[in-house]
Amino acid sequence: QVQLVESGGGLVQPGGSLRLSCTASGRTFTTNTMGWFRRTPGKEREFVAASGGTTLYKDSVKGRFTISRDNAENTVTLQMNNLKPEDTAVYYCAAKTGLWVGTRESEFDSWGQGTQVTVSS
Repeated sequence: QVQLVESGGGLVQPGGSLRLSCTASGRTFTTNTMGWFRRTPGKEREFVAASGGTTLYKDSVKGRFTISRDNAENTVTLQMNNLKPEDTAVYYCAAKTGLWVGTRESEFDSWGQGTQVTVSS
């Protein structure tokens, strides 16, 4: 498994921006697909974005969120712009072996502790 530590959550007004970061350790970073998921109360954790051999996004965040990775620093970031109240959730960083980019929670074997993002005026 990979140890993942997230940072960067917080409270932001609608239309604002936040940048989430995740630092990985314990497994060769370059051979992992890195992803972001989120969960709101009463709902299952849902896919947001992932970066491996390709990059995928949830439809509702396309054009607003950007996932990027720095393989030299073992970090993956999620830049979130034009945030909406419906983006409010706990965001989780995740990792899976291999560069086939999946979107299902069950495909990822390592998870961060989660960071709260609240979009509210």
